[in-house]
Amino acid sequence: MDLLYYPTVEEIQYFNTIAIEIFRKSKHDEAKTINVSYIQKAIEKVKNKQGNLYDKAAVMLYELTRIHAFESGNKRTAFLTTKKFIIKNKGKFNIPDSINNVKVMIGIRENYYLLNEIREWIKNGKIKEFRR
Repeated sequence: MDLLYYPTVEEIQYFNTIAIEIFRKSKHDEAKTINVSYIQKAIEKVKNKQGNLYDKAAVMLYELTRIHAFESGNKRTAFLTTKKFIIKNKGKFNIPDSINNVKVMIGIRENYYLLNEIREWIKNGKIKEFRR
């Protein structure tokens, strides 16, 4: 089995900067890390996850969305980091560009989706609609 690329803390912080600068939602958005150890723990969970690339990517998206390691842009950062993780490891990131992704990311943050549903979303681009 080939060794997988895993993002570093610094790369994830960089993705937070990108997420804020390119996809700024308000003038108060700021690329600022609240807790580096949260990011380190998330990376370790991904590395330790048994399974294939998509199993690990689901953990990455879930963990980075939920840990709230940044002042702003946590969901955007999680999405960008997971996309890079898949592509860098020669996988297919099949989530279509859509405004509906915002609702799914809110659902992930609110623990609406199971990891296997997140994995299938990344792999096949389909997931049930988020409903509160």
